[in-house]
Order: sequence, then C-alpha cells, then structure tokens
Amino acid sequence: MSLVKPRIPSGFPEYLPAEQIEFNRLVNIVRRVYEEYGFSPIDTPDLELSEVLLTKSGGETEQQIYRFIKGSNDLTMRFDLTVPLARYVAQHESELIFPFRRYHIGKVHRGERAQAGRFREFYQCDIDVIGSNSVAVDAEMPIVINKIFEQFDIGEFTVHINNRKILNGFFESLGLSNISKDVLRIVDKIDKISANSFTEELERLGLSADQITRLREFININGSKDVILNKLEKISLNCKSDQFKQGVKEVGLVVKTIRDFGLSDSRFMIDLRIARGLDYYTGTVYETTLNNHPEIGSICSGGRYDNLASHYTKKYLPGVGVSIGLSRLFYKLCEIGAIELTRFSSAEVVVMPIGSGQITASVRIAERLRSTGINTMLYTEENNMRKKLKYADKMGFEWVVLIGEDELLTEEVMLKNMLTGESIRIKSVELDSFLLDKIKK
Repeated sequence: MSLVKPRIPSGFPEYLPAEQIEFNRLVNIVRRVYEEYGFSPIDTPDLELSEVLLTKSGGETEQQIYRFIKGSNDLTMRFDLTVPLARYVAQHESELIFPFRRYHIGKVHRGERAQAGRFREFYQCDIDVIGSNSVAVDAEMPIVINKIFEQFDIGEFTVHINNRKILNGFFESLGLSNISKDVLRIVDKIDKISANSFTEELERLGLSADQITRLREFININGSKDVILNKLEKISLNCKSDQFKQGVKEVGLVVKTIRDFGLSDSRFMIDLRIARGLDYYTGTVYETTLNNHPEIGSICSGGRYDNLASHYTKKYLPGVGVSIGLSRLFYKLCEIGAIELTRFSSAEVVVMPIGSGQITASVRIAERLRSTGINTMLYTEENNMRKKLKYADKMGFEWVVLIGEDELLTEEVMLKNMLTGESIRIKSVELDSFLLDKIKK
C-alpha cells in the first residue's frame, strides 16, 4: 500500500508547539485586556446562510468566499467578524443591552491567493461598542490597543487617528463629492504605491493638476497633534463643508479625551493619510504601526460607523470598533525576530525522578506545584541523567526538579537551572515558594 504524503492546503497555517505556545500567549493577552475593559465574549458559527451573510457584499468579496451547497442549505464560511456581528446584533436585538460591548476572537476564511503573511484561514480579534455615539468610546479604542501591544512587548508603536468626515468634507470642498469613495480608496493605499502611481490613479478619475496638488498638500500636513489641529481649524474657517468642520471638531475631542485618559502623546498621532477603504466607516478611523517596522503595515485598525446592521434591522445602531489580524501579525513578528520561540511546553517546571523508586514522591511534588499555580510536567522515562537533561534543555525548561534516593532521605530536592547550569539543594517544603518567586521574576 502506497503512503499518502502528509500535507495541508496552501494558506491554512498550523504551528509547532513552540509557535502555538507563543500564539496562545498573545491570544490570552488580547482576551484578558478586552475583558478588563468590560467587553463581553461572543462566538458565531463558522458557517452562515449565504443569503444572510452576503446581503451587502459583492465584487472582490464574492470572489474570495468559501461557499457551498449542503442538502437544501446554501452556506458560506465567514470572511470577517463584522458581518456576523451585524447579523448577531439584529437577531438578538431584544435580548441585548445597549450600548453592547462585545469581543470576538475567532477564525475567518478568505479564498484569496496565498502568499507570505497572507492566509486563507486566519484569526481576527475584534472589539466593538454598538449603540453609542459617545466620543469617549472613540477615545477608548486607542487606550485598549495601547494596553495590548504594551503587553505583547514587541517594540514601540503608534496609533494613527483620522476622521472620515475630514476627508470627505475636504473632497467636497474640491468638488469631488460624486467620486469621493474612489478618491478615498486611492488615498488609503498612498503608502503602498509610488508617488507617480498615486498621481496617475487620481488623473484617471478626472482630477485636475490643481486638485491633485491641493489633495497631496492636505493629506501630508504634519507636525504635533496641536499643530495639525490648529492648521485644520484655520482651513475650516474658509471651508464651506459642514462635514469637514464637524470632523475637525470630533478629532479634536477624541485627542483631548485620549489625553484625559492618560495615554502618552508619543503613542498616538493625527495622520490625515489614514482613510480605511471600507465604505461603512463614517467618523474616527484608526491604524496602528510598529515604529521600527513600518513595512509590516497596520497591525490593528478600525473606526466608527453610523449603522452597522442596516441590512438586517430598522433600528439605528451606530458604533465603533477595532480589529487585530493576529495570524498575519504573528507571522510578521516571527519573521522579524520580535518573538522568541524557546518553549515547547506550557509547563514552567519539569519534575524528574532519578530512578523508578522516586516516581511516587515525584508525582506528589508535581501535584503540589500545580496546586500553587505552577504549570508542571512529570517526566517518567527511564533514561540516564544525560538524556533526561538533554530533553529538558530541548523543551526549553529553565528549572528541573530532580528527586533521587538521597533527596528522599533528607526531604530535599535538587534544583537545576538549565540557563545557568547552577544546581542547588533546597528543602522540599520550600520548593513551592522558591519557584513561585523565580517564575514571577
């Protein structure tokens, strides 16, 4: 019988234990922070009814979905977590309490071309506040983002903030209201195309040289947040667009509220190039980048929208949210060496009996360590000491607890630090507090 070559479809990642442990660590940080800020967990089916899920999609989305017929059901795998949220809120509208603060961490599927860092199955980590027009909620999103990426410990980062009303209002002042969505999509990719390509795409839309110059000058306004706000306020004095003036007012309030929340000015900025190409954004928009690795692009993005579930309910449901594409981010962090893959076990300590006569004592010590909150592995293979320590080293353990005949007689254990090579004897009753202190450090 011929063997089948073990393999998986392209674009569907799976991780070795060291990778999965680190990935799970990031997921746990996200979940912990989301819950710290009062977001409630939800989960929706991977499969949705096509007529429901695809009610407002089309074009590129239609080409990328995984869709199939099973019996009498026309089914589609969810391609993001936002459309299922809209359906969920509309379906459970009478059972939810608004404003509804939800988080959702789960896999989504897109049948796009697989390439480095672009997957067909990937995790997204979303938060949204539905049913709120409060500027404080807009300001809270960068606070949550900041908390997560500080705990990720992946280097300095910046949350870029803009407001769609500012952009659309400025387009209106240039006489571009009828093609504002097309202009917005070109602005959204300004960092991904050359200056010549940017100009050529705008020319193809029919913009004049003067319109292109004024647009380029506007989106490249820079300086501190206060400098940019002052420049925007001066522009608004001569701008006839009420939308522009409202956007300037909103972004000023968001900046003030973020500062009131205590976020360092170095962690966020006003960036008039941030557009977010999706049509449903109507107010504040966000993108987050790593300062030392701008080539990675946005690692967390989102914004405010006027009416999330308009295709499913007549109830007006404004909201704001952000999303972390965790699978892509994890891939990029591994690629640049920002994440160390050193542990092949979720245990922090391994207990090793030196001989078979010490297994019972080792089991008891391992259980005692677990009861104090220390993840502990018990190694019971009857190998020589060299092989045992080699195993501990390969698994990435820092601490090994060795129990032999002498240790049983003296009620002690031998502790070996695999990083330094140091070995020490301590009383068995002191082991828990000693390891807790070392692991916390």
